[in-house]
Amino acid sequence: MGYRAEVLVWLRKHGTLDWSKPKLQTMPKSKETPAQKIKRLERELSDEKLKNKVLNTMIDISDQQYGTSIRKKCSPNQSSESDSNRD
Repeated sequence: MGYRAEVLVWLRKHGTLDWSKPKLQTMPKSKETPAQKIKRLERELSDEKLKNKVLNTMIDISDQQYGTSIRKKCSPNQSSESDSNRD
């Protein structure tokens, strides 16, 4: 008897599952058709783009009204300078 058969015998004897009625595991089917999924994802993308635009506008207004500079200005030398400062 192979190891697999021995394991199955042990499971049937000592396991808590009802082995008299084996259940087939099936993947849950999506209730969403591909076309519905595309539409949902397009809506989500549109919402995220709008959210991004609102946040950018808020930053611009804050910069104008309060003279702040919230956005981080990146320069090509910035990453190499920060690496040398760690040493």
